[in-house]
Formats: sequence, C-alpha cells, structure tokens
Amino acid sequence: MHEQSAHAEHVYTSAQRNSAAASSPIVASWRRCMTMHRLAPEDERAPLRLTDQEFHHTRQRSEQLIAGASEELDRLFTTVGRAGCCILLTDRNGIALERRGSAGDDKDFHALGLWTGSVWTEASIGTNGIGTALADERAVAIFRDQHFFCSNIRLSCTTAPIRDHRGELTAALDISTCREDVSEMTLAILTQAVRDAAIRIELNLFRSAFAGARFLMVPTSTNSTAALLAVDRHDLVLGATRAARIALQLDDKRIAAGIPAADALQEASISQQEEMVEAEKAALLRALSRTSGNVSQAAIALGISRATLHRKMKKFGLH
Repeated sequence: MHEQSAHAEHVYTSAQRNSAAASSPIVASWRRCMTMHRLAPEDERAPLRLTDQEFHHTRQRSEQLIAGASEELDRLFTTVGRAGCCILLTDRNGIALERRGSAGDDKDFHALGLWTGSVWTEASIGTNGIGTALADERAVAIFRDQHFFCSNIRLSCTTAPIRDHRGELTAALDISTCREDVSEMTLAILTQAVRDAAIRIELNLFRSAFAGARFLMVPTSTNSTAALLAVDRHDLVLGATRAARIALQLDDKRIAAGIPAADALQEASISQQEEMVEAEKAALLRALSRTSGNVSQAAIALGISRATLHRKMKKFGLH
C-alpha cells in the first residue's frame, strides 16, 4: 500500500513540475492521462474489455493484419516466451487481437488484462507500452513505475507501432513481463526484438498489398531494410513504405501521379549529395570560425593540408 501511495504522489508531483525531466515522454503521457482522460494514478482498474460480439467484428476487420503478423508472433514467442513474456498484437485502437503466452503465466497476465479483447489505450488503462506507442506513434518502453496506474507498477512492457502499406499507423506489437528480475537492460534487448519483428510485419503487409509487383530497396542514411518501393512492369512506383516515403519525399499524390522509380531514386541521390556538400561547407566554416580565420590552424583542426583547405574554400566561395 505504501509503494502505491508513493507512486501516485510521484506521478502527481512530476506531472506538475516544470523542468527538463518533467518534459519527458513518460511525464507527457501522465499529463494526458490526468488532463485528457481524467484518470487518477491511485485507482485500481483493469483495461476495458470488448464483448464477444464486438471482439468478433474487430477481428474480422483486421484479418489481413493478423494473417501478415501470425508467423512473426510465433517466431517472437519462441525467442522470448520462456523468459516469462507475453506478446500482444493490437489494432490501431489498442484492441488486443492476438496473444502469445505460456500457460504457466496465463493467470497473472489475465488478471492484468493482457488478453485478447482488452483495450490498451491510454484512455482505458493510463500510460502503458501499447497506448503510449499509439498516442506518440513511436516505439516506447515502459518500465514498472513508469506506468500511470499503481496497479500496473509490477509490469514492464515494450511496444513498436506497425504501419500499413501507405505508411499509416495500423497496429502495435507489444512484449510485456511481470518478472521481478527484469532490468532496464533486459527491456532494452526486448525492445530491439519487438522493433525488428514490427518491421518484418510491416514488410509482410506491404508485399501483400502489392502482390505481383517488383520490390526495390531504397538506399537510406540508416541502411534501413524497411525502405521498399513497389514497382510495376513499366518502372512506375505503385507504393512505398514509410521509410521509403521519408527517404524519397514521396506521398500519395506523387505516387498516384505515376512517378518512375528511377526518377525518384535519382532525385534522392541528388538531394543526398547536396546535403553532403552543405555538411562539408558547414564543417569548414566552423573550423575557420573557431580559429578566427587562421587557415593554418583550421587545416590542422580538420586534419587536412593548408593547400587542400584553400582549394575547398575556393570551391565553396569562402574568404
């Protein structure tokens, strides 16, 4: 009881504080829970749960998602299931559609609401991996007392959002555990596992949406395997994953207009070259500024010869 009271007090205090720590994503979620959803951290509650009929209709609407994710859920469970972890796949509304877990852990997870048909939004159950990942549209890890409700501070979870073939948020993949020996380092490892699985599910959904198309991997600064183009036999772009859309500055309008893949890739290549030129110019300016325009000292700081620096200065029109 004392632990729960202390947690509730910590949530209230942090949410009201105006500091760098208070601007963290966790505290921002706590504030949403209190101001938007009118929740109180000391409340004892389980997530909302759909009726059997409501759940049946929800699953029907998500058949393609479930089909594209099932194999990855099984693969992920073989990796983390024995470590006392539960895996949930939810739709964009935080409704748990699929679950993987060991029978020996079912009682604890069912009591917490980590079960199919449960609604894991922030409005339903406060700050949690699924709800906060969907609200922020990014991967998050919630470690024990970072949860909003006192009743969830035994829980640790890590969640990655899943996007559809148009790059729109469509689902979330979560790993949760109640084990007391789970550390933040362990959670970091689980976080990488769930992110990798979420990317593979996204790619499954993308390939299914453009069955029969040719797929091209887009070079990115992060070498992301998630950046794919779907191309028809005329080399026109049919679709692009979110990572590819960002890398190539593509949107639905440009894709619908029928842009050739070669043109999109060439534009991106030119843009990357321009960025590299600007980065080099900025580095020269910083070095010269720090040495008050002394070319010899700037060249030493940059690790190049004085003659090379002069050539680069002439190239960029720097005096």
